[in-house]
Amino acid sequence: MVRIGYTMMTEQAGPRELVGHVVRAEEAGFDFSVTSDHYFPWLASQGHAPYAWSVLGAAAQATSRIPLMTYVTCPTFRYHPAVVAQKAATVQLLSEGRFRLGLGSGENLNEHVVGGGWPSVDVRHEMLEEAVEIIRALFAGGHVNHRGTHFDVESARLWDVPDEPPPIGVAVSGKRSCALAGRLADLVIATEPKAELLDAFDRHGGQGKPRVGQLPVCYDPDRDAAVERAHSQFRWFGSGWKVNSELPHPDSFAAATQFVRPDDVAGSIPCGSDPADFVEAVRPYAEAGFTEVALVQIGGASQPPYLDWSEKTLLPALRDAFG
Repeated sequence: MVRIGYTMMTEQAGPRELVGHVVRAEEAGFDFSVTSDHYFPWLASQGHAPYAWSVLGAAAQATSRIPLMTYVTCPTFRYHPAVVAQKAATVQLLSEGRFRLGLGSGENLNEHVVGGGWPSVDVRHEMLEEAVEIIRALFAGGHVNHRGTHFDVESARLWDVPDEPPPIGVAVSGKRSCALAGRLADLVIATEPKAELLDAFDRHGGQGKPRVGQLPVCYDPDRDAAVERAHSQFRWFGSGWKVNSELPHPDSFAAATQFVRPDDVAGSIPCGSDPADFVEAVRPYAEAGFTEVALVQIGGASQPPYLDWSEKTLLPALRDAFG
């Protein structure tokens, strides 16, 4: 059985629109939702980047059933981990226990804005591990003092703590992040349907824990229009995380993908209105062992027709295929 989720992609819609979209996703029957947490869009053609945590607070009040999740927040540069713990605890209370805190080591695209430089991936993983330690200590209640390699915490305490703290997910892309997630996370997050990532997660303590993937899709009754939109806004996706985490600006992504063709994008992202194509795109995640897959419909203005189509056509097809 694979649960199907909806993505509030902050890079392609404004804050009010994002909240309206997740309300409709709940009505349409999506099993859960996730939210990106960006300071910049990947490409200027996407055109947005509102503050994800304000959107989450509004979404928590506007919805009643659908789970919410960051996919993902970097708790080490723009945000101090003590502040992330406070934000996550607050959203968990506002949503009455529907929130999961997805964390990752970040992308230069978003984190460079605070001027702290961009260290090597090994250092970023060290920072993430220390951040998770601080966040869990604050979720436990009481005062926290911490003198670490990368962070200090001075007599911090969360005064509004949920009875059940938000589960913590960690995004993975290679061996070291899988080992970190297996030891520290309640669930694992990935954007590629690679069974070896889940196997490594299991070897380090992840057995039986949820595993959440994400897949871009582009619904449109006119397949050519879908391919054109996917190419315009999502051609960066196929570059892989080792590249995507390093580039500092939307112009960098535009330059890096200038030779990507529309047919290249259509070969990796299902486009059009045939639900069978979307089912086949989800299948590698199901076969790899993912328990949840969040779909990203490309294009902010295309969300209402996509959500209507999902309710009537896509979600029934996916449930027929995957339970």
